[in-house]
Amino acid sequence: KITDENPYELPMRIYPAVHYTMGGLWVDYNLQTTVPGLYATGECNFSDHGANRLGASALMQGLADGYFVIPYTIGDYLAATPPKPVTTDHPAFAEAKAGVQARVEQLLSINGNRTPDEFHKALGHVMWEYCGMARNAEGLKFAKNEIQKLRREFWQDVKVVGTGEEMNQALEKAGRVADFLELGELMVDDALDRNESCGGHFREEYQTPEGEALRDDDHYAYVAAWEYMGDNQPERLNKEELAFENVKLTQRSYK
Repeated sequence: KITDENPYELPMRIYPAVHYTMGGLWVDYNLQTTVPGLYATGECNFSDHGANRLGASALMQGLADGYFVIPYTIGDYLAATPPKPVTTDHPAFAEAKAGVQARVEQLLSINGNRTPDEFHKALGHVMWEYCGMARNAEGLKFAKNEIQKLRREFWQDVKVVGTGEEMNQALEKAGRVADFLELGELMVDDALDRNESCGGHFREEYQTPEGEALRDDDHYAYVAAWEYMGDNQPERLNKEELAFENVKLTQRSYK
């Protein structure tokens, strides 16, 4: 805390405190846990820290494991563990295949004037400006309208070169951007729904006089998951209330 005490006159009050845990699931050199086939990557494993926590490792561990380790090690397990035979006569398979084929044909048939990259960059700009670390209701509502407009334009004016009968990176990118547009709007909806500041979600309207995040534990102490309800249908928010028996919720402060 900031105490305004002169360390030349009064000894600094230093005491141990939990800064970061260095624990996590045990993994071997390939990042596999003691459960065969179950891999733990990023900060949920213990692998990178020694006697003290490595500084600046919050993103490093996830990036290192995700980019440089697991793509090469999980293949060994999959190669030695052939999957069981899977038939294609289940109705769910036919439904999924028809859905993918219809989506591919739709993307290829639009033949518009704007590339998937253009829509991707436009979406990124909206998310960066209005749904970043600090956001407010006015900006989020503007972002929602902009994303909805982008989605309409995407399905009317995107241009995907090539065909669906070959490896087509433009088609792959278009499919991902279509998903990003849906996800971006959901992130905005989630930020609008949560009228408090907590963690990486900082609503500018909800802060203490000193500029700290102001939580609302009476209304938002729950784990939430949004459920997809179908095309052009509003998503459903599912909640699981959190019960704290041995720990008292307190307001976090960096001062």
